[in-house]
Amino acid sequence: MAIPDREEQHSAAHRRMTTAPVFGLVLRLSIPTTFSMLITSIYNLADTYFVSSLGNSATSAVGVVFSIQSIIQAVGYGFGMGAQSLISRRLGEDKKAEADLYGTSGFVGAVLVGALLMVLGLLHPPTLMRLFGATETALPLACDYGFWILLGAPVFCSSFVLNNILRAEGKATFSMVGLCSGGILNIGLDALFIRGLNMGVAGAAVATMLSQIVSFAILLSFFLTKRSIVQIHIFHVSRDLGDYLTIFRVGLPTVFRQSLGSVATTLLNRAVRPYGDAAMSAVSIANKIYMLLRSMLIGIGQGFQPVAGYNYGAKRYDRVRQAFTSAIILGTGYGVLAALALFFFSGDLLNLFRPGDREVLAIGGQMMRYMSFSLPVLGYSTFVNQLYQCLGFVAPATFLASCRQGIFFLPLILILPAQMGLTGVLVTQAAADLLTFVVSVPFHVRILRKHIPLPPADT
Repeated sequence: MAIPDREEQHSAAHRRMTTAPVFGLVLRLSIPTTFSMLITSIYNLADTYFVSSLGNSATSAVGVVFSIQSIIQAVGYGFGMGAQSLISRRLGEDKKAEADLYGTSGFVGAVLVGALLMVLGLLHPPTLMRLFGATETALPLACDYGFWILLGAPVFCSSFVLNNILRAEGKATFSMVGLCSGGILNIGLDALFIRGLNMGVAGAAVATMLSQIVSFAILLSFFLTKRSIVQIHIFHVSRDLGDYLTIFRVGLPTVFRQSLGSVATTLLNRAVRPYGDAAMSAVSIANKIYMLLRSMLIGIGQGFQPVAGYNYGAKRYDRVRQAFTSAIILGTGYGVLAALALFFFSGDLLNLFRPGDREVLAIGGQMMRYMSFSLPVLGYSTFVNQLYQCLGFVAPATFLASCRQGIFFLPLILILPAQMGLTGVLVTQAAADLLTFVVSVPFHVRILRKHIPLPPADT
C-alpha cells in the first residue's frame, strides 16, 4: 500500500484535527501517549526493581543519577515541546514549510546541546555525583551508572524531539511504537545484564542506553520513510539563531519543570541522607511510583495538546475549550482511582522492590499515603500548565511549571524537615502539589477570558 505524500497527509490531518468530535479525538490521542508514558515510567522502575536486589546503596545510586537524567530530559523536552507547540499551531494555520523548519531545527539543537551535556558531565563524574547527593557508599555505583547515561545524552535528547513532532502531527501511535519498543527492550536487557551477566548497576545503565538507541532508530525511520507530515532535512535547518531561541523559549516551561525536578530530587536526597540508605531507598522508590502515576496524567495532557494547538491555529476556539474539558474529565477520574490505589496498596507496591525490608516499607508507605491526597487535583494543575504552553504563552506557562517543584517545593523542603524531621521530608511533595493546584485556578479563568473566547451567541 502506497504511503500518501506529505501534503496529502497534512490535509487529512488538518480535517481530522479541526472537525472530528473533540472528546473522541482527545481520547484517541491520549491512549497511545498515556501508554507511552506508562512504558517509559515502567522501564525507569525496572532499573530500580533490578538494582534494588543489589542493596540499598545501589538503589540510592540510581536515585542520584535520576536527577542527572532529569536535566538531560529537560533539554530534550525543551526542544521537543517547543517544536511541538510551534508545529501544531503552524499546521493548524496551514503553514507546513514553517513546521518543517521548526521540526528540523529543534532536532539539530537537541543533538548539539545533548553532546555538550555529555562532555561536561564526563569531565569529573565523582564531583558531579556528590553534587547531586550521593553518599560515599553509593558514590562508586553512581559513577558507574552515570557514565553510560551521560554517554547516551545526545540520543536521549534528540529522541524526545522526534517523539514530540509526531505527537504534534496527531500521529501519537507512531510515537508510541518508538517509545514502547525501546522501553520493553530496556526491561529485558535489565534482566540480562544485571542478573544474567552480573554487570551490576552499570548493566542497568547500558540497558537504558541501548534501548534508547533502538527507540531513536525507530522514531527516525518514520521520518526517513515519509510517514511523517513534517520533513526533517538539512535544507530545513535554520541559519537564524532567533528560530532556535524561539523553539527553546516556547519549550522553556518544560525546561524549568524538568530542571527544577532535578534540583528538587537533589534537595530531597540531601534532606533524607542523614536518615541513612534505607530512608534514601524508600524515598527513591516511592518517588518513582508516584512519577509513574503522574506520567499517566502527563500522557492525557499530551493527547489534548495537539488538538488544542491545531484548533487554536485554525481559530476554532470552541474546540480548544472542549479539548481542555475532555482532558479534565479523563484526568480527574484517573486521579481519584490512582489516589485510592496509592493509599490502600502502598505497602504491596513497595514490597515489590524491597520485600521484607520493614524500614523501607514504613518510610515509603508513609510518603505514598501523603502523596495520594494530591493525586485527584494533580491533573487539573498539569493541564492548565500544558494549555498555556501549547498555545504559546511562555511566561505564565513557565511560572506554573516552576510552582510544583520550584516555587513551592524548594522552600518547603528546607523548612518542613527542620520543623518535622523525616515526616517533613515525606510530606513536602504532596504539600507542593496542593499549593500548585490552588494557584492554577485563577490562571485557568484568565486564559479562558482573555485568549480563548466563546463563540458568538446565536442571534
